Parts: sequence; structure tokens; C-alpha cells
Amino acid sequence: MDEFRIAIPQDLLDDLRERLRRTRWPDALDGVGWSYGVPPEAVRELAGRWLRGYSWREHEARLNELPQYTTVIDGQRVHFAHVRSAAPDALPLMLVHGWPSTFADFSRIARLLGDFHLVIPSVPGFAFSGPTTSPGWGVRRVAAAFAELMDRLGYTRYGVQGGDFGSLVAPAMGRLAPGHVAGVHVNALTTFVTDDMAGLTEAEVARARGVDRWQAEYSGYATIQGTRPQALAYGLADSPAGLLGWHLDTFASWGQDPGGVAPDDVLTDVAITWLTNTAGSAARLYRESAADWERPAEPGKTPTGVAVFPGDSTVRRYAAQVHHVVHWSEFATGGHYAALQAPELLAGDVRAFFTNL
Repeated sequence: MDEFRIAIPQDLLDDLRERLRRTRWPDALDGVGWSYGVPPEAVRELAGRWLRGYSWREHEARLNELPQYTTVIDGQRVHFAHVRSAAPDALPLMLVHGWPSTFADFSRIARLLGDFHLVIPSVPGFAFSGPTTSPGWGVRRVAAAFAELMDRLGYTRYGVQGGDFGSLVAPAMGRLAPGHVAGVHVNALTTFVTDDMAGLTEAEVARARGVDRWQAEYSGYATIQGTRPQALAYGLADSPAGLLGWHLDTFASWGQDPGGVAPDDVLTDVAITWLTNTAGSAARLYRESAADWERPAEPGKTPTGVAVFPGDSTVRRYAAQVHHVVHWSEFATGGHYAALQAPELLAGDVRAFFTNL
């Protein structure tokens, strides 16, 4: 394993500023809000901050406070932060991000989880793991690579936490390495309706119906990335404002939570994606993982904790059909990007779950 430190060349930052200055903005309809996608005023405002108020070097230094490394697993470079606890017998815990996030989402919550040995990888195809160089890097292959990473670090028993795509990778690691994964904790877990919803509470019915609304109104990005990611990649690789608009639509929950993620947190994730030129390979995760959305034949056996935040579509009855749920929490604040929006709540729930194990 090689030590790693983020050090973006200045010429890349200069090129980014020049591209932002020269952005050619599209037209838009008046009065339609977010119904056609992220509106120009939202992207213009954040692009203006990216150009004039956001300091990459400040956030680069903050991220470099985390000890980082790279290694090669299954022919793929894997970048990760490794933060050891002062307690030598602490439980190792891997934190897995989703799309369009990066490992940076966990940089603050890492300070709240000092009672764990933390391993925070960049998913292959994302950020400092670099683009994937072969087909097949879906959820299961990522899970296998991350299990191998924990083995190389000498961790024979550990926990895994994940949100968004991480909520697929983490349980997959439990199925792949049941003798090593002590427990799985997830947030932003999608559950699918399998019956007539009789007996569900009013809140559960509303969450369950959120999946249908997402498919009808907001799933266009997932369809494109799941079928024709290369066609999309050219625009994302060439225009920082285009990349910002594509990612901001999701970070703002398609207009349902436009202020939920702090502007600098959005810009840090987008900047990392831009500066590593990994927007296209990150988008490929949707196509590579198409088969991983299929419901397993049997529920997993690894003890699983689930945290539900506002905007999640998670229903316990349906989660229990797929996972061995032994811990369940629902929160009134936070959101899909809980590590950024409610780090104290997420950290507390993670600690409670693994302590009970």
C-alpha cells in the first residue's frame, strides 16, 4: 500500500476557473421551478460561489487531515482513508459512499466516530480511485474488493456502514464475507412494495409511495446512467457548470430539499469529481449494477441496522424481507445525505447499533 496525499496541480484549478468564467448557459422556461430539472438560477448561484467564494485549497487541506493510501485490488486502483482509533481494540468500521458523493462526505463524521478504526474508501470509478478500466465494476465486485481491502489491513471482524449505493455495497459485503462482517448499518435504503400495504402506518405508506413518485418524476438520471453513460460522459467531462447542474439536481433532491446539503459540501464533491475526471466512470456504476437491484432469494443473515431520515422511502416490513433487521431508527431531521446533513444523528445511531451487537 502506498501513502497518498491530495495535491491538485494549480494548472487544473486555473483551467477550472477559466471554464467557469466562459460558461455558456442554456435557456429555460419561466415559472416551471424544478419540474424540468435544476433551474438556471440555482446552478448560476452555486457556480458563482465556486468561481469566487469557494477555496479548494482549504478543503484539500481539510481532507488531507485524514491519513490516506492507495492499493491495487482486482486490477483496479483503490483509494481510501484509514483513521485508527486511540483504542487499540476498537471495532474496525468501513464507511461506503454512494453517487454522486465521494469519500469526503465522511470527513466530518469521522471525528465523531473516534471509537472505531475507520476505513473510508473511494468506490472504484470515483474520485481518487480513478476511472475503472474494465467492465463489471458493479455492487458485488465493489463489495468483493472492499472485503479484500479489509483483509489486507488485517481486520478479520468488522462492521460496514453505507448510504445510497453504499446501502447496497454494505449488505453485499455481509453476504460475501459473513464470517468477517459483524454487522451492517445502512441509511438511504430503498425498499420496494411487495404487497397491498395493508397494516402499514400512514407515514410508511407515504414513504412506500415515494418510490413510485421517484420512478415517475425523477429517475431520468438513473435511466441514462444505467443505459447510456458514455454518451453523457462527454458533457460532464468538458463543462464544470454542466457537471454541477447534473449533480446539484440530485443533491437538492430534485427541488424537494434545495438547501439540505451545504453549498461547500456540494462543491467539494463536485470539485473532486471534476478534478479527477471521474464523472463518466462514476456514472457507469448504474449500468454495471443493473443486476444488483434484483431482490435476493433469501434475506441476508448479517445483523442489520437501518436509519431512516426525511425523504427516504424505507419501510421496515419490506426491509425485513431482504435484510436481517435487528435495529431500526427514524429521525425527523436530516435527509438522504445524512453524513452531511445530520452527522451527529447518524454517528449516534451507528454507535448504538454496533454497541448493541
